[in-house]
Amino acid sequence: AMNGMAGGGSSPTKRREQDIMKLLMSEYDVTLVDDSVSCFTVLFAGPKDSAYDGGVWRVRVELPPTYPYKSPSIGFMNKMFHPNVDEASGSVCLDVINQHWSPMYDLLNVFQFFLPQLLQYPNATDPLNGEAAMLLLREPAKYEAKVRDYVRRFATREHAVGSGGAAGDGGDGDGAADD
Repeated sequence: AMNGMAGGGSSPTKRREQDIMKLLMSEYDVTLVDDSVSCFTVLFAGPKDSAYDGGVWRVRVELPPTYPYKSPSIGFMNKMFHPNVDEASGSVCLDVINQHWSPMYDLLNVFQFFLPQLLQYPNATDPLNGEAAMLLLREPAKYEAKVRDYVRRFATREHAVGSGGAAGDGGDGDGAADD
């Protein structure tokens, strides 16, 4: 291994490898993208006692070269209805990640704490999805119903597992027989 990187024992490279090992050894289903340790996907289940309960998403994480000092970028690969998630791309709002990110965090924290918290307590004041934010603020019951509808239509385990390919947007007809 060419670890000729400058910097002492806690170089970002070493830290990144440790964090990924920890994630790979956890109970999460992790897939490295192109055998790279800076990009990977993880199956993530919606938090219990929330409108997202029962949903499963494939979450794509990309680590910047300066991780953990700079936060990872995080995106949902199957559709997600949430004020802080861009519905078209699935990207989670970086401002929201940065508000909570600290170099003390590791990648497990992202899935154990950050994402569950984000889904349960959206920040509707700085939305990437204006419609979701508006519904949440004005008609919370409708917001919840729409979230549950998205979970049913786009966030089954099959959707999550199958969304590993390209934009995962191919034909809505593939889920026809799943009711």
